[in-house]
Amino acid sequence: MIIDNRELNENKTYRIVEGDFIKTNKWLLPLSWLYGLAVKTRNTMFEMGILKTRSFQIPVISVGNITVGGTGKTPHVEYLVRLLKEHFHVAVLSRGYKRKSKGFIKAGMQTTMPEIGDEPYQMKQKFTDVTIAVDKNRCHGIDMLTEQDKKLDVILLDDAFQHRYVKPGINILLVDYHRLIIYDKLLPAGRLREPLNGKNRADIVIVTKCPKGLNPMEYRVVTKAMDLYPYQRLYFTTLEYAELQPLFTNSSTNIPTFEGLRDTHVLLLTGIASPKQLVHDLSPYTEHLQQHTFADHHLFKEKDIQLVNKTFAEMPSPKIIITTEKDATRLYNVGGLSDEVKKNIYVLPVRISFMQDQENTFNQQIRDYVRKNSRNSILAKGKDDHKSDNSDYSGNRSRTISFRDN
Repeated sequence: MIIDNRELNENKTYRIVEGDFIKTNKWLLPLSWLYGLAVKTRNTMFEMGILKTRSFQIPVISVGNITVGGTGKTPHVEYLVRLLKEHFHVAVLSRGYKRKSKGFIKAGMQTTMPEIGDEPYQMKQKFTDVTIAVDKNRCHGIDMLTEQDKKLDVILLDDAFQHRYVKPGINILLVDYHRLIIYDKLLPAGRLREPLNGKNRADIVIVTKCPKGLNPMEYRVVTKAMDLYPYQRLYFTTLEYAELQPLFTNSSTNIPTFEGLRDTHVLLLTGIASPKQLVHDLSPYTEHLQQHTFADHHLFKEKDIQLVNKTFAEMPSPKIIITTEKDATRLYNVGGLSDEVKKNIYVLPVRISFMQDQENTFNQQIRDYVRKNSRNSILAKGKDDHKSDNSDYSGNRSRTISFRDN
């Protein structure tokens, strides 16, 4: 069963619109100006070639943003994995934020969450047949992946839009519908990590977390406001929630449904960047929703677990705890959860779906790029270049054919 908020969007009580999650601290704008100057200097150094960007002889697709968290990177990367893995050998390379290790690590089924971070661990548990790796140095990580697997067809870079040392063939920029970058400010006054013109590096821009009931006029308003170049493709996606899943195997066999939550007291337990959309989507299904909200990637400590146990014990019955897939990776092995909590904590799986019948168009563009730019195709083209212009050819030169060339 999928939560569908189309009915909610017709009720103005629940309707949320673009920009409604944006809060800026105007008194910090002078610091934002200094921060922007530093970022602009860095970007100029890349554009002038002072800082070097590398291309690779394999299709590389980057998914990221220019804001601080909360745009839905992991569900979109997972969408790409599902799209490509049936026909191509796929690898996902992430930084592994907040992991307890260093350097390059290729995940195995025995690899722990602290070794690679919560999001890569989540993906490895879902896609056991897909290569998942972490490396803060993305260039080194790509080198390691291509050296270890000669059959690799495509590498997906998770959260690498600003990692400009790699030149991807497709650069996908994610923008939260409720926090459109055109209305935001640079850090620390806002949440932009670089000036708005950074979006010009994107080949594809996806407006994420859209309400399902957007009308044609609203699409046109957002499209015009984003002010993209002709070479950039704009898409819209929304969140879809699947049925609740017990976090522990000893949980109740009577898995609650969304329709059955009306009289249930729900504790929403999150450590993600932006839980507001989740709260909005769950609120219509229960009149008794309370939250324990922690920072993104929060590592739960003993005092946090004691708070959860205490809060849940004091809640009236019937009652459950709902958490996210990312939080579940950090909660599963944490000690101290009470038996009552373990029996009543459920994970809410999330996926993305394209709007305006854009799914087939997006899928075709991604598949075509990977198919046309396979390692063998690039090597063959390199040989043709060598024949036509021997003076320009270097056997060690690497390149990635850009999406814009297709």
